[in-house]
Amino acid sequence: MGGLQQIGEAQTKKITNPLMRSGLLFSGAQNTQNEEGIPGDENGWFTAYEASLLNLRNTELVVLSACETGSGDVQNGRGVFGLQRAIKSAGAESLIMSMWSVSDQATSEMMGLFYSHWLGGMSKREALRKSQEEMRAKYSHPFYWGAFVMLGE
Repeated sequence: MGGLQQIGEAQTKKITNPLMRSGLLFSGAQNTQNEEGIPGDENGWFTAYEASLLNLRNTELVVLSACETGSGDVQNGRGVFGLQRAIKSAGAESLIMSMWSVSDQATSEMMGLFYSHWLGGMSKREALRKSQEEMRAKYSHPFYWGAFVMLGE
C-alpha cells in the first residue's frame, strides 16, 4: 500500500498483477529494493497476492492499522485490488483498514479503545464506532479517527 507506492510509480507500473503492486513492506525490503539480496524467501515484501494465499477461514477479524491499507488498484467493473480484497478472499470474516495516512499515536490510542470495547462485549462494528466517537471528542479533526473503516460483519 503506502510502502509499495513509495518505491516508485515507474517500477510498480512494470508489474501487471495488481495484487503484486499492493502490500506491506517490512524489515529487509530496502535490501531487496537495492538488489542486495536476502537469503531465502524473506524479502521484506508482503504482497496482497501473498495475503490472498493465506488460509484465513474462521478468522473473525483482521486489523490493518498501517497507513492506506484500504487502498489499491481500482479496476472498472471489478472493484479495488489490494490488501483488503486479498484478506477477504483468503476467508477473513471482517477487516478493519485505513483509507489514508494515519497518526501513529492516535492510531495506537484508537486501537486500544477498540479492543477494550470489543473484548468488553460490544460487536466489532459497535466497538469501532464507539472508539471513533471517543477519539473525535479528543481530536476533532477526522485525520485522527476517520481513516478507519470496517468491511464485513
